[in-house]
Amino acid sequence: MRRIFGKPVEKPPPPSLGDASGRIDSRVSAIDEKIAKLDIELRKYKDQLKKAKGPTATNIKRRAMETLKRKKMYEQQRDQMAAQSFNIEQTAFAIDSIKDSQVAVEAMKDAAKTLKAEHKKINLDQVEDLQDDLAEMHEDMEELNEVMGRSYGLPDELDEADLDAELACLEDELEGLEEEEAGVPSYLPSAPTAEAGGIGAAEEPAAAVPAAADGVDEFGLPMAPAMSN
Repeated sequence: MRRIFGKPVEKPPPPSLGDASGRIDSRVSAIDEKIAKLDIELRKYKDQLKKAKGPTATNIKRRAMETLKRKKMYEQQRDQMAAQSFNIEQTAFAIDSIKDSQVAVEAMKDAAKTLKAEHKKINLDQVEDLQDDLAEMHEDMEELNEVMGRSYGLPDELDEADLDAELACLEDELEGLEEEEAGVPSYLPSAPTAEAGGIGAAEEPAAAVPAAADGVDEFGLPMAPAMSN
């Protein structure tokens, strides 16, 4: 059959976006080279116009105008191809984004299957029972700590009046200790004053203290016996 109808012609694969982008970029580079050469010519004409006069200057201006027109044409072509290259890059970016989205969707599907399989391994009733058991054990521990923290030997009920009386006695004892620290013994009476009927008026001199006699000191306390040599 192939001898009669011949071998079918295989169509070449369509060009990829990368091939199209590379082809356009090469053409843009070629046009940029042409524009650069025209710029050199224009600078040369500009230098010649500074020195030329008359018909020579007119001829130079005409050639400079033709060169400038070709430059503008090349610049327009370059801008068009640059726009085409940009569109190709945007299309390639969109295709890559779609492919990335497809990969992400497949990964999420596989993750969802794994999550369902792992979720089936957990029994919610057992989790709730575990939480209830933990709560009960926590309450038992609090009750145990309360029991272990009880004090023994203390009365259940205390009279506030008795507590106030004990507190007043404690304050009196503290005041006595402060007086002893100040140098006045608590067992000695305070010095009499003139208002209390003491020795004479305030302007009179104090009476002399009697000398120790009969084994008693000036405070009326028994003296220690003297040691014999």
